[in-house]
Amino acid sequence: MRIGTDITVISRIENSINKFGDKFLNRFLNEEEQRITKRVESIAGYWAAKEAIAKALGCGIGAELSFHDIVIYKDEKNAPHFKLTKEAQKNHHIRSSSLSIAHDGGFAIAVVIIN
Repeated sequence: MRIGTDITVISRIENSINKFGDKFLNRFLNEEEQRITKRVESIAGYWAAKEAIAKALGCGIGAELSFHDIVIYKDEKNAPHFKLTKEAQKNHHIRSSSLSIAHDGGFAIAVVIIN
């Protein structure tokens, strides 16, 4: 079992959106992720989630794993889940996982458990 966590200051994400707009969003979110994250708190939560996932996989975001190798989606109860692209799955094998994202008090946090 591997655990990853990340915390992000929401205002930092908001400032990046205000400064760079879609260029910033396109850097780490795919089209579907952008469609379902309407509020800056949710966007910051997705940033934290992708960072936490990369940490749990032991590589961080970089040459081995990009933000776009991680796809976050919601189930019918609006709970977050993720999957890796087929290319990323060649290097990272996941049997099961659990993802939690929360935001409050100006922060977004994510925790992931991967087996």
